Amino acid sequence: MKDFIIIGHKAVTAPFSLNDLPGAAGRMDILCRCVNAALFLSHDLRRDVRVYLVLKGEPAPPKLISFNGAEVRYLSPDERSAASLIKKALEKNAQDFWTESMPGVSIRKGELGDLLAELGKKIIYLREDGKEVRGMRFDEPLFVLGDHMGLSDEEEKIIEGREHENVSVGPLSLHADHCIVILNNEMDRIEKHI
Repeated sequence: MKDFIIIGHKAVTAPFSLNDLPGAAGRMDILCRCVNAALFLSHDLRRDVRVYLVLKGEPAPPKLISFNGAEVRYLSPDERSAASLIKKALEKNAQDFWTESMPGVSIRKGELGDLLAELGKKIIYLREDGKEVRGMRFDEPLFVLGDHMGLSDEEEKIIEGREHENVSVGPLSLHADHCIVILNNEMDRIEKHI
């Protein structure tokens, strides 16, 4: 499985209005675009991808939401559809264990360190000053990306305390969903020997 973790520093941790994803929902639009970039092909889903969202906004942070490409249902390639599934997950009473809210979508209490410990994989951390991604092969990768705020010093220390590699998709700072598209394309090209 290919895993993507996206940290939403302002993303709300209670049900929200689907009519204001960038504002009142705490830039939930960014997380929705990342879910879609990670999971969607033209007429299918990537069944070998999981997306984890770390929600750190008010009123009850932190919470984790997962999308499993092999199991997810009722997801369309638009922000509102992903937001609707996130909202339904937030309507569940989050516990210290994963609770499925819809097929392929689950929620639990927890933060970045909890999730990294649970997954137990080498971290591929995206940074402009990292090693060039072109031609790199990844075995069961775990990519960590930030939202519009990047990662905090504390979050970077968590990553630095675990096995990790800094990787770059280019010399300029890109939106997280664009980085995911580039990473998926690079892995597709390697897997298809292009």
